[in-house]
Amino acid sequence: MEFKEKQAIYLQIAEYVCEQILLKKWLPGNKILSIRDLAVLMEVTPNTIQRTYDFLQQRNIIFNKRGVGYFVEDSGMERVLAFKRELFLENELPTTFRNMYLLDINADEIKKRFEEFIEQNFKKI
Repeated sequence: MEFKEKQAIYLQIAEYVCEQILLKKWLPGNKILSIRDLAVLMEVTPNTIQRTYDFLQQRNIIFNKRGVGYFVEDSGMERVLAFKRELFLENELPTTFRNMYLLDINADEIKKRFEEFIEQNFKKI
């Protein structure tokens, strides 16, 4: 995985985990990748993944069954949605609105392109 410079790596990996939950690849109640396996996949140290998992546990998105592994909380999907929505609305949407204003792009054009994007990328899921 290629990481962005401006955000901590453990937070970028937390976004990846959240995306797996939102895409229903990791379902509530199901076991997720071990610290070691995710570290190999992400090409980072196990300490970085531990920090990611601690962060997600604090937000009640995942939980640890000692000696068994990590699992998605039953309410994990809802908590991920709330967390990701908050981040998007506070951090990304104002930048998008500013760019729309500066580039004279109206909401109708965004809506049309959004619908096309969904059709092309997510209707198969």
